Amino acid sequence: MTLSPTSRHSAPEPDAPTPGHLATPPTLDTPAAEAIATTVRRVTDEVATVVEGKREAIELTVLVLLAGGHLLVEDVPGVGKTILAKSLAAALGAGRRRIQFTPDLLPGDITGASIFNQVTRDFEFRPGAVFTNVLLADEINRASPKTQSALLEAMEERQVTVDGATYGLEEPFMVIATANPVEMEGTYRLPEAQRDRFTAQISLGYPVPDAEARMLAHQGGPVRPGAREIVDEITAVTEPATIASAIQAVRTLHADPSLFDYVVRLARATREHPRIALGASPRAGVHLVRAAKAHAVADGRTWLQPEDVRAVIDPVWRHRLHLTPQALSRGSHASEILHEVLDSVAVRA
Repeated sequence: MTLSPTSRHSAPEPDAPTPGHLATPPTLDTPAAEAIATTVRRVTDEVATVVEGKREAIELTVLVLLAGGHLLVEDVPGVGKTILAKSLAAALGAGRRRIQFTPDLLPGDITGASIFNQVTRDFEFRPGAVFTNVLLADEINRASPKTQSALLEAMEERQVTVDGATYGLEEPFMVIATANPVEMEGTYRLPEAQRDRFTAQISLGYPVPDAEARMLAHQGGPVRPGAREIVDEITAVTEPATIASAIQAVRTLHADPSLFDYVVRLARATREHPRIALGASPRAGVHLVRAAKAHAVADGRTWLQPEDVRAVIDPVWRHRLHLTPQALSRGSHASEILHEVLDSVAVRA
């Protein structure tokens, strides 16, 4: 597979807006919101047939996708992190690739590289694993920080630059990275710049006994003819183009300016909190608004309300906050402090 660099001049320049009259994009209407909400429920239900007893985690994963973001799944081995990512891609009918991060993995293994073609006597770009819809970065914290950083441009700008040429990625594009606890042998801590690019962070935890028993019966039994693994039994309930359109539609959801002010004041409260050394960044605020909009649309609504912000702030912000050494020594957690911040900041200034 050979790709051509992204052209900066392939589309005609849009007409300049009349001074003082900025073009207003169309807002999301009720039928479109309800259609997206129906798709969200169908995808969630389909993934839940394989990922037993983790519906809340599945719903958040779909919300992150709808927000156009990326997900960090941090937990101990064997609780279903990888199968969650593969099941989501299968339910979307989307392309998926997996990178097993190891200490000897190179950045070019992720982004691709220019290879000399003996026939044409010229270099041609061979795309790496990042050129897909759902990228599973398995055990991302087992690779060196240099290799981890190879994902930064792809996650933020949906493009890859190799040898001075820029190549656009497919839409939708989502990175689901799994990570083992830092205390485990052979792991590297994710740099702050990398963690800040993940829209949300979840931990699956161990399933409840009933769900674990169903999982054993399901995954320990036979698979249908032609299927190599349990994920192959998932039926695609939508398609990538539909999801890409839904992501763009979510961005048009109406939000009152007072809600933006609310998010800003929440961010300032984390930056000024005595037990937080590094608070929420402006990017964290952007991700919170996008996730809140996705939460509203998944509920079939065409407006944003404070409850949407409060519903998603914990998974969207907790992995970005760095607590002070004193707070860590006292056993404080980011989620606990975020709840304090929510209680201390009024919705209306």
